[in-house]
Amino acid sequence: MNEERKKALQSLKTAKGQIDGIIKMIEEERYCMDISNQIVAAQALLKRSNLLILKQHLNHCVKQAVINGESDEKIDEIMTILEKAMSK
Repeated sequence: MNEERKKALQSLKTAKGQIDGIIKMIEEERYCMDISNQIVAAQALLKRSNLLILKQHLNHCVKQAVINGESDEKIDEIMTILEKAMSK
């Protein structure tokens, strides 16, 4: 497993722990702003994980496709993901 994937996996595991904590906070009827802050933190970890996975994809899959002269499909994939990520 390469470094980007390891970092993404760690971020996702941390986000999972935060989400479990958020669920508990809601069940315990904790202060809304504290819950919201934790949700924002979990979202940031998910975004970071996605960026790491996209970086890995660019450095490996897309790079190889460019070398093989088959980059159009890979570029379209990246654009589709970026459009989804930026529309939220």
